[in-house]
Amino acid sequence: MPPRRAVTGRSQEPRQRFAEELRLLRSRRGDSLRQLGEVLGWDSSLFGKMESGQTLGSPEVVQALDQHYGTPGLLLTLWELAAGDPTQFRERYRRYMTLEAEAVSMWHFGVSVLPGMLQTAGYARAVLAAGSARGEELTRQVEARIGRRELLTGHDAPPFRTVLSESVLRTSLEDPAQWRRQLESLAEEADRPNLTLHVLPHSSGPHGLVSTDVMFLRLPEGRTVAYTENAHHGELIEENASVERLQRAYDAVRDLALSPAESLKFIRRMLEAVPCEPST
Repeated sequence: MPPRRAVTGRSQEPRQRFAEELRLLRSRRGDSLRQLGEVLGWDSSLFGKMESGQTLGSPEVVQALDQHYGTPGLLLTLWELAAGDPTQFRERYRRYMTLEAEAVSMWHFGVSVLPGMLQTAGYARAVLAAGSARGEELTRQVEARIGRRELLTGHDAPPFRTVLSESVLRTSLEDPAQWRRQLESLAEEADRPNLTLHVLPHSSGPHGLVSTDVMFLRLPEGRTVAYTENAHHGELIEENASVERLQRAYDAVRDLALSPAESLKFIRRMLEAVPCEPST
């Protein structure tokens, strides 16, 4: 399907529109990519990739571009729309992503990996690379996943509760520095007023979600839907009886988990065990 076009002739697809605006602003300014890189202090190849849609760049880069072009907030707004656009996600996730953006509260249980909204870029890249994502597709998927963090940090962010199996925190990354950053980020996120984090220790024994990652979304009209996932399949569950059975299993798991205070202590103990980067 060709990109949608508005009466302005520009794309209505958020990612494409962002790239178009970058090209237009640079053309009007008369900058070359090399000149842009020299002025702003980033490699010129980054701006080339942003203008071709290969990457969105970071919010820091986009804010610098807004300042350079005299467009305060315009590019950052377009970047946020592109980062949060559900069409970047694979087809099977798109309806779930639409509902996730509407949710008034969320509850999560993780068996082996952190929820996307709590992943750092390094962690997300490692997890996605372990699957089928490669090259530009991998970069797009990482950016899309990191963009979801806005759901927990934006205005009126919904309450979010996550219960993490101890296995999640025992499955470290190959790069100790990236793993340290992820644990540090997790400890920081646990202090957010809208986030409640529990760790389910191995000593809790078998439970009803032993092989199931699940996210519950409480929607504005009062109903709850669930999304279950493993490495090869994801399923959106909307039938009330099925959601209720999963919720009862989730409540039982939450009752077995450590308190938020004890869970934070657990994460900090894990962090202390990660080798520090050698000093230079």
